[in-house]
Amino acid sequence: MIIDIHGHYTTEPQALHLFRDKQLAGLADSSRRPTSTDLGVSDEVLVKSVQPQLKFQTERGGDLTIFSPRAGGMAHHVGTEAISKQWTTISNDLIHRICNLLPDNFVGVGQLPQSPGVSPKNCIPELERIVKQLDFVGVNLNPDPSGGYWTDPPLIDKYWYPIYEKLCELEVPAMIHVSSSCNPNFHHTGAHYINGDTTAFMQLIQGNLFKDFPTLKFVIPHGGGAVPYHWGRYRGLCQDMGKPPLAEYLLKNVYFDTCVYHLPGIELLAKVIPVDNILFASEMVGAVKGIDPQTGHHYDDTKRYVDQVKGLSEQDRYRIFEGNARRVYPRLDQLLTKRGKPGAAR
Repeated sequence: MIIDIHGHYTTEPQALHLFRDKQLAGLADSSRRPTSTDLGVSDEVLVKSVQPQLKFQTERGGDLTIFSPRAGGMAHHVGTEAISKQWTTISNDLIHRICNLLPDNFVGVGQLPQSPGVSPKNCIPELERIVKQLDFVGVNLNPDPSGGYWTDPPLIDKYWYPIYEKLCELEVPAMIHVSSSCNPNFHHTGAHYINGDTTAFMQLIQGNLFKDFPTLKFVIPHGGGAVPYHWGRYRGLCQDMGKPPLAEYLLKNVYFDTCVYHLPGIELLAKVIPVDNILFASEMVGAVKGIDPQTGHHYDDTKRYVDQVKGLSEQDRYRIFEGNARRVYPRLDQLLTKRGKPGAAR
């Protein structure tokens, strides 16, 4: 089974964008606020909206996508906490509807109603709702709700502990994923995303978070940002700080996806990072939508790259494509097993 753990709803119906426009216009003029949270979007429209994802799933040999709201659209830096809560609820509910309409293709992951300077503890009711009521298997956690200015404490600070406690209790991992950037120095997908991945990993080195939360699991997307490429630097920094060896220190809790859009990058990832810490993902219909003129294939057709990596055994490929996702997302494993699709013996 090919499980893509990183997909975003980037083909939303126009009604959602119109609602967001009204919601944001209402910040300046209360008379322009939307009068209803009912988008009036039919099931037929929702199914039609994800045809691009379904087409790529079929063409590229995928089976299931872990699906969440558009990352750049979370925009936690915009408006108030109340605005974020309303927007998050509507966005997560759309994901839930799509997963119910197409359960063989999509499983839900949610965003949180984060807001700069507001305690992550306030996100717990929505986290509980999406896991207990909507059967979501994970969540996206934004380490920088300020949108490129990093005004909140680092991930190792006790400021974040309430949300970590709930993640452990619910047995769901968090993908560490920033949102859009309002800082003109940082292009959101080309710089801010990769900065966020790299920054989060360095923060984890600086603390001792997993001593307090030994079962907490983080997925760092986009191949881990700069981390695998500079693995020697991070091993050295970890050593200089008097920490245990880096792999021993973090890799029981931290995982990387394969959203790396060229073969040499995937080869490096597979060479540097243990196979048990690599989860297949493409973020298709996401950051890079074009075709690579050197190969004639879409940049985000990442399965092709994994298939071409030499030296991976069949068991290695199983772990990357399916087994690791089931282990890191235990609720996904339970869901698939309940549907009569158990994983291979481990």
